[in-house]
Amino acid sequence: MASTQIKALTHELIMMNFYHRFRVRASLARVAEFHSHTASMPAITPPPIIVKVHHAPPVLANGDEMDFTMWLGPLPVHWQARIEAGSPAGFSDRQLRGPFLEWVHRHTFDAVDENTTEVKDEIALRLRPHPFWWPIGLGMRIGLPILFAFRAWKTKRMLE
Repeated sequence: MASTQIKALTHELIMMNFYHRFRVRASLARVAEFHSHTASMPAITPPPIIVKVHHAPPVLANGDEMDFTMWLGPLPVHWQARIEAGSPAGFSDRQLRGPFLEWVHRHTFDAVDENTTEVKDEIALRLRPHPFWWPIGLGMRIGLPILFAFRAWKTKRMLE
């Protein structure tokens, strides 16, 4: 197999996507405002994962960076992300440094009516081809359905 074919195959094997959506009985403005607060991330992260934010403004906007550690049990996973494409209808966070080769998480908020918003999460990720980070990233990817089910439940509890 030629080197370019191996690289293409490796790229395909480590590229993954995830999609989740839920509805919350809260206005689009309230949902967008909630998600713009740095403190919301640790608040909607399920135990046993612990998120410690080291550096970020209290309210995130385009171009802001967030530096944090996610403790997966005894394993600290350091992460740095930048907020991009922010608007009242959502934003993206792009991993600048962390466990993945690439991670882009798009948060989209769609008004269903004046008191209900659909929250959509779309993640495109590429596992880091590394003997330590590949299995960690794969484990994190496998856990995304549980993580986002908890986030939906907790967001509803906090906003409804």
